[in-house]
Amino acid sequence: MKEIETIIAEYEQLKAAGTHCILATVVHVAGSSYRRAGARMLVDEFGNITGAISGGCLEGDALRKALLAMERQENKLVTYDTSDEDDAVIGAQLGCNGIIQVVFEPLDFQDKWNACEILKEVIAQDRPLAIVVGFNLDKPKTQLGTFLLMNEEGNVTGKPIHESFSQWIMEKSKEVTALKQSYFGEVSDGEEKSHVFIQAYQPPVKLVLVGAGNDAQILANQAEILGWKVVVTDGRPTHANAQRFAPSCQIIVSKPEQTLQNIKIDERTCFVLISHNYNYDLAVLKLLLHEAQIPYIGILGPLKKWQRMQEDLQQEGVEVSDENLKKIHAPVGLEIGAETPAEIGLSILAEIQKVLTKTGGNSLKEKETPIHEHKQSKFQKVSV
Repeated sequence: MKEIETIIAEYEQLKAAGTHCILATVVHVAGSSYRRAGARMLVDEFGNITGAISGGCLEGDALRKALLAMERQENKLVTYDTSDEDDAVIGAQLGCNGIIQVVFEPLDFQDKWNACEILKEVIAQDRPLAIVVGFNLDKPKTQLGTFLLMNEEGNVTGKPIHESFSQWIMEKSKEVTALKQSYFGEVSDGEEKSHVFIQAYQPPVKLVLVGAGNDAQILANQAEILGWKVVVTDGRPTHANAQRFAPSCQIIVSKPEQTLQNIKIDERTCFVLISHNYNYDLAVLKLLLHEAQIPYIGILGPLKKWQRMQEDLQQEGVEVSDENLKKIHAPVGLEIGAETPAEIGLSILAEIQKVLTKTGGNSLKEKETPIHEHKQSKFQKVSV
């Protein structure tokens, strides 16, 4: 997620300068909201904001709340009710109809596990994780804040957990990383209740562009805006070079048979064959057919190109399995009437997003249920 990386980059500068700052995290949303739980923003003592917790309607008041929590040096939970059209604090008639819980955490630079130091580990690990944030809807009670990370193997990073709470957190965090679905719990120890938000964090999508032509430049820029990690590979150093692509792009100059040697592939690594060289694309495709983790392979060009590829693969004795046929998208992109390189890029990125999120890609006006699945945000009651 580019937002976390941007927040951490700003945090490092503030820490070096000794400038006080605070992290605000959306920990629960009931109803509709522009941002969901897991949205974050960093506020410094001068009122500068990095990131966002809404579409702009909450940030003004959130800035004031952040500065107050910073002055008191204590975590604070704030509730915003955007369904109240008479609320003059956040503005009337927003139309969101949601109740949003936000935890504000002053960042102690001496605390090796303050919220941003934990988020630094999120970036460093670059893998699916469970990010655990504790809070309490009874606002005078202690607001624990961001305190733990757990990966798929059950390895833990962060602050110590109370023994009665530890086993449950470990088991639930493992479940969150396995299901890739965030969790909200109301936890009771028989005397007091507290709440927990366990965020199912997924690392940024990695988009590998096989081909470094002018259309690849545009597609790379569009993907970079989304916060995706972009890898560009081509056999031509005149095309695949740092001058033609953003500094954040990984550039690889290689023969097609060596394309995958310097690319770490996971279940969020997507490929688009866009070299405009039939033989180059075909050679790379042969490699990709052996990589089961890849969820998406897009091939630029008309249907006839893909049909020819299938014929050539068959003649070479290379079988394209049913699973690979499902992940290959040729011609690449959604049908949105795209003609220009930017429009084609938009159709490609939209199709990748559709595949990764396992959604229909239809117009939202055709959706009869809420945009977001509300049952996933209900608090599950647990006794420990």
